[in-house]
Amino acid sequence: MLRIITNLPDAEAELRRIANRLFDDQMSNREATVSEIVQRVRRQGDKALLEYTAQFDGVELTPSQLRVTGAEIDAAYQQLSPDLARALHLAHDRIVKFHQQRVPQSWVTFEAKNVVLGKKYTPVDRAGIYIPGGKATYPSTVLMNAVPAVVAGVKEIIMVTPPGKNNTISPTILAAAQIAGVHQIYRVGGAQAIAALAYGTETIPKVDVITGPGNIYVTLAKKQVYGIVGIDSLAGPSEVLIIADDSANPLFVCADLLAQAEHDTMAAAILLTNSHRLAQQVAEEVARQLPYHPRQELLEKSIVNNSVAIVTDNLATAVQLSNLFAPEHLELAVAEPWELVQSIRHAGAIFMGHYTPEAVGDYLAGPNHTLPTSGAARYASPLGVETFMKHSSLIEFSEEALREVGEAIAVLAEVEGLTSHRDSVQWRLH
Repeated sequence: MLRIITNLPDAEAELRRIANRLFDDQMSNREATVSEIVQRVRRQGDKALLEYTAQFDGVELTPSQLRVTGAEIDAAYQQLSPDLARALHLAHDRIVKFHQQRVPQSWVTFEAKNVVLGKKYTPVDRAGIYIPGGKATYPSTVLMNAVPAVVAGVKEIIMVTPPGKNNTISPTILAAAQIAGVHQIYRVGGAQAIAALAYGTETIPKVDVITGPGNIYVTLAKKQVYGIVGIDSLAGPSEVLIIADDSANPLFVCADLLAQAEHDTMAAAILLTNSHRLAQQVAEEVARQLPYHPRQELLEKSIVNNSVAIVTDNLATAVQLSNLFAPEHLELAVAEPWELVQSIRHAGAIFMGHYTPEAVGDYLAGPNHTLPTSGAARYASPLGVETFMKHSSLIEFSEEALREVGEAIAVLAEVEGLTSHRDSVQWRLH
């Protein structure tokens, strides 16, 4: 079931196809649907929000029911088992510790003639985080999105998540939000939730930055409101690429491929190896495990449509193919992973060695698990403290310094036909 490719041109073509799997003939229709939702929420606020929640989630709400109460959040935390509470706090503490090391610091430099230049970093005032819901429960996503905002110093963090049956939200999601420091939680999801965060409604406040993964409608909504607000990224289906050599355990490799493929039918799980024997063993292990997996039907679609094992002549070629694909998650299941790291140019997160499964990063290693997908690792980075901050330039010139460069400014202003720019300098000097 896991296809094995040995021809390099075929491998390159297959990797490009998988990388572009998100885009199909229905994309323009989806964009039109999302545009209608976004603009209606912008115009009608809570009214549109509640009607879409009833239509898409099957949940009837009043405006007063949109916000989750403090009592509900406290009750949710009390429902946690001791083991789950400890796990959430451990993950939270590790994520905080990592992100505290990444807070940008303001700086200035003092140059000749009393010229001062620098950058001043400040957090956004209000951040919105989207957490998938309904049948799904992702407390780790709550921590990964909220913690960097808290560490950045954001004063108000607004969380939205779709309601389940009977207007409920998973207690684990609510407890994770309390642990992370989320300030307000609203039971709304989909493109309509993104629109509410971007434009504000009578109940939900407008935010400055929106982060968090969602389905294609959520992603397209984030794309449409970008510019009104900042966003973290346009997240596509999840993916893992594993570079492995003969030292890799085929059972470990199979487990990591299936761990990624079980996310959804669009997830991709790719093996690059210089060992034909390993590729065959992994394919056999996948075939052995699938019939007994609780998500067998979903996994089979993911494996058949978006997963492949590619055999290369050497690890250098495997690295080249990995850089071509620019994976969200990259595992280096090789004897000497540090020897390959320098050659890796495009990857969201790199997991090194045989005892660093991608699941470690998903939950509590510390680095963020919200990563660039669909080749975006070629230009984008993981979500972090910087996502919730921006910087202002600091510039101070003395009269002496302005006099030294004044003529050059005048020449440049005249070339651009901006005479008042020239005069604003010359009047200070003459």
